[in-house]
Amino acid sequence: MQTAQEQGLDLVQVANTTPPVCRILDYGKYKYEQTKKDRKAKKSQRVGLLREVRLRPKIEEHDLQAKIKTTRKLLEQGNKVKLLLRFRGREIVYPELGWKVLREVAEASKDLAVVASTANEQRSISLVLAPVSLKKPKETETNAETENT
Repeated sequence: MQTAQEQGLDLVQVANTTPPVCRILDYGKYKYEQTKKDRKAKKSQRVGLLREVRLRPKIEEHDLQAKIKTTRKLLEQGNKVKLLLRFRGREIVYPELGWKVLREVAEASKDLAVVASTANEQRSISLVLAPVSLKKPKETETNAETENT
């Protein structure tokens, strides 16, 4: 403690062991660097949000392509996408039309996502698409490059 006071610094206990491990450092600066490091770690973490895209069983082709484009954009951002298809009136009698639309969107996005889950509710069906991890393909690319050299 005397050495720390002579240098104008603080004595900080780093590890709570026997004997205790201590360091002489500027505690204010240390605390600032820790918060800075925590902020950077928090920024790099990506929380995958669940975004929803609503569809109808009798959707026109152009509208479907617009929904596919939106879905792909959300998946590229790293979000999970819930495709919700709602039936109105007597459309519920033909659920195969709804599944056809959902399958088409899933097929169009298969390079970016995998089907995480499906659900059949009372007047709607849903499909959740989870983005494929982008790190795995990069690792295989680097492995292929090293094998070629």
